[in-house]
Amino acid sequence: SKLIVRRLLLVLPLLFTTMATSASSKLSKAVKQQYMDLPQGDQVQAMYIWIDGTGEGLRCKTRTLDSEPKTIEDLPEWNFDGSSTYQSEGSNSDMYLIPQAMFRDPFRKDPNKLVLCEVLKYNRKLAETNLRQMCKKIMGMVQNQHPWFGMEQEYTLLGTDSHPFGWPSNGFPGPQGPYYCGVGADKAYGRDVVEAHYRACLYAGVKICGTNAEVMPAQWEFQVGPCEGIDMGDHLWIARFLLHRVCEDFGIVASFDPKPIPGNWNGAGCHTNFSTKEMREEGGLKYIEESIERLAKRHQYHIRAYDPKGGLDNARRLTGHHETSNINEFSAGVANRGASIRIPRSVGQEMKGYFEDRRPSANCDPYAVTEALVRTCLLNEESEEPVKYK
Repeated sequence: SKLIVRRLLLVLPLLFTTMATSASSKLSKAVKQQYMDLPQGDQVQAMYIWIDGTGEGLRCKTRTLDSEPKTIEDLPEWNFDGSSTYQSEGSNSDMYLIPQAMFRDPFRKDPNKLVLCEVLKYNRKLAETNLRQMCKKIMGMVQNQHPWFGMEQEYTLLGTDSHPFGWPSNGFPGPQGPYYCGVGADKAYGRDVVEAHYRACLYAGVKICGTNAEVMPAQWEFQVGPCEGIDMGDHLWIARFLLHRVCEDFGIVASFDPKPIPGNWNGAGCHTNFSTKEMREEGGLKYIEESIERLAKRHQYHIRAYDPKGGLDNARRLTGHHETSNINEFSAGVANRGASIRIPRSVGQEMKGYFEDRRPSANCDPYAVTEALVRTCLLNEESEEPVKYK
């Protein structure tokens, strides 16, 4: 009888799980495919993608090109209405899209393109959430050190009602423990989305290098890298765009909220792995330790740079619990997932490699994160504000 009760406890939550999905996802994909299979001649669809005024959201729109672009220089500038993207007032709303990086389009397929753009205001000055240009300048100052990055993007799958995907409608799943890298319908929630996103990234040319189910059910992670310099931000933003588009097809939502569910559930971060040529060579541990010492003296500057609200989002996540450090304290250690900076055990043994900054939030801007690391570790900045270079 105890066995029957235990089995019922496992099955009952699944019986009361109803998932809110979008109306668009219920439209016939077979009907759509009839049109997607039509020839398009020599013309190409280019989807322009940009970061909106929230610093987190992505927007996109498509234009026709007369031939397939081979380089960024082949792509024309464009414009959009910034008053509808939290980026300008209606009385002066034209803003410019400046193409910066091009990828293959996994939804429309070759020869169609995805185009990541910077945003300029009507006077051609940087939009407030355009952090790419300064990041690129900083990366250019240290290009001889070959800074490599790898970012571990955690996210949570939600229904359109903001309820975690696969969770009981009026309750919670079993406690954390069996879900991390889990296998099985009662442990892995939403793997179809993960597989589709992975293949879309590979097709597009995004440097995705892995994925896994995370500690909280319906929480997943993908890793992008190693990428050098500005490529890290470009590839992570496009990977995020692809995830949103894949989820759109499935009728659910990908959230990068750093703490989507309060209480005894893990938050979502974007752990950032960093190294230079010197760190990767023999005796590189010395340079890793020097960088960690510099980071220790500039903790609050990094906390402000590591989420789009200047640390307020991360305050909900960096509590010192659930594999996080305390937001008010800096710490470092070998193989310590409760520290601000983790040195992997293999790095400690081989005396070279990289370190992991575990502080960035899931909704961070990768341009801000990578720029901050270079400023502190390689340009030796120490003040609470970034140095202005000519």
